[in-house]
Amino acid sequence: MAEKQVLLVEDEPNIAEAIRFILTRAGWNVTVEASGAAALARIATLRPTAVILDLMLPGCSGLEILAELRADADLGRTPVLMLTARGQVRDREAAAAAGASAFLAKPFANADVLAALEAIAAPVLADPALSGSGKAG
Repeated sequence: MAEKQVLLVEDEPNIAEAIRFILTRAGWNVTVEASGAAALARIATLRPTAVILDLMLPGCSGLEILAELRADADLGRTPVLMLTARGQVRDREAAAAAGASAFLAKPFANADVLAALEAIAAPVLADPALSGSGKAG
């Protein structure tokens, strides 16, 4: 079975710490990146099982990061859970159109973040070749 590695791209420290705590307790190895501009490089280096991506980030929006990620031949199949404080229908539609695997609006229950992450990561954890990263644990 693959290592449970997630990159959390979130610029709000309190939210990032709360999510990191919940996921770490559930057996995930969590790396936090606060900058949208640095997120793609971190994804390429880390090659996580999945990414949790905030929609509104400094330097580069979550949608821009997601579009670039999906266009990458090596990383394009990485599961992405999109988070946003703006839960309008157009935000959900934009995230879906950009290729988000799942979407949660803030505020959300901690259990919902864990459940959504586990759901999108399950195929990769069962078969690491699905992520395109080839990384097994």
